[in-house]
Amino acid sequence: MTVTILHNPRCNTSRTVLGRLQAAGLDTRIVEYLKQPLDRPALVDLLRQLDIGPRALMRRKEAVYGALGLDDPALSDDRLIDAILAHPILIERPIVVTSKGARICRPVERLAEIL
Repeated sequence: MTVTILHNPRCNTSRTVLGRLQAAGLDTRIVEYLKQPLDRPALVDLLRQLDIGPRALMRRKEAVYGALGLDDPALSDDRLIDAILAHPILIERPIVVTSKGARICRPVERLAEIL
């Protein structure tokens, strides 16, 4: 099975999930999304795979979330997607995609759902 992880090497949870994938001997494609940001079609497809809206993908504790007023419930999904594209640090991590589905693996135990 080939898996893809949207990874931030500075995140302990992301490092833990990557370590579990590698320990399991899985062919793992690592996407450091801060260095290789997603484009709109890829982000929209990821949201579809996760079966969530863009607000559910966002890290609310990031300073830019508050600075941009992203907690405003009147903001459309398109506006939230624009914010994520402009500031990929807003993406919750890690995200793992396998043939069995996609999950935000926070907590780490969610990884088992798609392996």
